[in-house]
Amino acid sequence: MGVTMTNRIDQTFQFQQTALRLRDAREELLSSNIANADTPHYLARDFDFANALQTALGNQAVPPVQMAASQPGHITPQAVGGVAGVQVQYRSVVQPSADGNTVDMNQEQAQFQENTVRYESSLQFVSQQIKDVITALTG
Repeated sequence: MGVTMTNRIDQTFQFQQTALRLRDAREELLSSNIANADTPHYLARDFDFANALQTALGNQAVPPVQMAASQPGHITPQAVGGVAGVQVQYRSVVQPSADGNTVDMNQEQAQFQENTVRYESSLQFVSQQIKDVITALTG
């Protein structure tokens, strides 16, 4: 297989590979939000998937965004750190809580479910693309 054919195969899968990485990173963020629903002063985080995908496809060399811990003993989050320079944002507060937590479980669960469905759809699409490439290569 020549370099040109390899490059075409890489290009065929680049979009889906990038989308899957971002969906995975978003799933980890949303999971973290859900897990911290009862943590006082926890600020729910997410990122704009469409914007992150556009940035990732347009500029692969963007350095990763480092997330700051609010206390020195916190574990450094790694869900989004190296995924194409994703800009993590805090969610807007829909209904303020007395303890300062901004997690809205209904919103988080809905976002998590939507992200999961889209992730599964992407996997099915990639699977079909792989089958198509194999069919094309084998005759």
